[in-house]
Formats: sequence, structure tokens, C-alpha cells
Amino acid sequence: MRVLLSGASGLLGKALGRELAMRGHECWGLSRRPRAPDATFARWFAWDAFGPVPGEVLEGVDAVVHLAGEPVADGRWTPERKRRILESRTLGTRAVVDAIGQASARPKVLLAASAVGFYGNRGEELLGEDAVAGTGFLAEVCTAWEQQSGRAVELGLRLVQHRIGVVLAREGGAFPKIRRAFSLGAGGNLGSGEQFFPWIHLDDAVGLFAFALENPAAVGPLNTVAPHPVRNRELTQTLASVLHRPAFAHAPAFALRLLLGELAEAVLESERVSAEKATALGYAFRYPTLGGALFALTSSPG
Repeated sequence: MRVLLSGASGLLGKALGRELAMRGHECWGLSRRPRAPDATFARWFAWDAFGPVPGEVLEGVDAVVHLAGEPVADGRWTPERKRRILESRTLGTRAVVDAIGQASARPKVLLAASAVGFYGNRGEELLGEDAVAGTGFLAEVCTAWEQQSGRAVELGLRLVQHRIGVVLAREGGAFPKIRRAFSLGAGGNLGSGEQFFPWIHLDDAVGLFAFALENPAAVGPLNTVAPHPVRNRELTQTLASVLHRPAFAHAPAFALRLLLGELAEAVLESERVSAEKATALGYAFRYPTLGGALFALTSSPG
């Protein structure tokens, strides 16, 4: 297939492009930072994730993977940052779907990013894809985000909305920051440590996207998380054990709120997200347990 990836320069986009190219698909990249064509991306197009999508990017495209969006955890949620977080997802997704609707020959599939933030703070509740949306800023963003990608169904596309957990990777995202804290002896629980931490290894996030692309039975929301959810304290204990480092530090909820403002809610919320749908569809997780994932991440180069 010829696949167009938005957000192709990001952590997940780059890794997914490599995987799809290895599977024999022709990948085109859509990014704020386009680069020269290579073995992974045969063509590149510039797009800022807000404005109209260039019409030529959909010529002969069979599937679209839409990942682009303003980073959520790169700083305090000022009113301006919250606006960019929301609009990069809603306006950006609307632009992608509008471009699909205007294409002379429409792609057949849209894989659209969303996030587990859709569920909000839900405590002990096990959250399958049929759970209702939660409350709070991230839940509102994800709900609006999915409403825009949902318009693709009206255009006749097979739509998969990936509700992505925290992607653990050596190359970027949250894991290098967490590992650095532990290496400095500053690792520990965040808040009470009882909140569930919905995680997934980068290889499995990539694997689930590729699986959904190639599997016609994959339709609708799809929790893109590992099958064994853990609490924050289990993350702390497991990583301390793998790294052979102490984990005595503790960041109380009030301190996180003082330091991070509203962003603190993103790390204090409890989201016990189920991967049952992915497993039932036949996806075999490479890293189903946190211990195995962390061992792989810490024993590999980098």
C-alpha cells in the first residue's frame, strides 16, 4: 500500500515509517520538518498540523495514518499551550479529513491517533473501548479529536482510532526522563503511587498500528496499551529493580501541582486501560509485561 503518515518526524511516526517500509509499503511523510526522501519515506511534504493539507499528498494514497499534534507534556499548560494542544488535534484532523473528502480517489483506511486521556481519572475501573469519555482537559481534547476523525466514516473509510498510552522508548518521550531521575537517585512514586499507569513499549505501539492497517477487522476505537496495566508504584519498583538503583524519592501531589500546574493531573490521573480488544483481534504483544519492556529498554544500546 501507499501510506501517508502525518507527524512522520515524531517518535512514533519515524518508527512506524521504518516498520511499514520493511513490510513493503510505500510511505510518504507529512511533517513540519520534512527531509530528503530515503529508504523509509519515498516522498515528504510540509504541513504545520493546523492549516489545509496540500492536495497532492493524497494522490494514489491507499491509507492515511494521522499522528500529528502539539506535544502535551513539554511545559506548563498555559492558556496558549492548551489552545495549541486542542487546535493542533481538532483543526489538524479536520484538515486531514477534509482533504480526504476532496481527493479524486479516496484512500480506504484512516488510522487516527487519540489517547488514553479520553477516559479521564477513573480510579480502579477497567476501561475498554466502550467506556464513556471522562472529564478534564485531556478528556475534552480527545473527545473533540475523535469527533473530527470520526467524520471519515461518513466518507466510506475504515477508521481506527488509536487511544495511545504512555509510549516507552529509548529514543524519546517520557522514558529517558524517568530513567535519568532514577540514575540520579531521584526516582520514586508520583503522588500516592496508586494511580494506574497505561503504558506500551514503542515496538508494540508500532506493531499495533501496522496490525490495524493490515487487518480489516480492526475498526473503531482501539486501546493502544500493554495488556498488563500497572500502578505508578509498580513502575517505580520495577524500574528501580532493573536499574539497581534506589527509589526513595517521592513527589507529593501538592508539590507536583505547584511545579507543573494543571499538567500535574496528567501524571496523577488513574487510567486502568484494557488491551482486550487488541488481543481478541489477534495481536501478539512483544512486550506484554512492564518488567520485560523495561529490561529491553535498559539493556539495549542508548
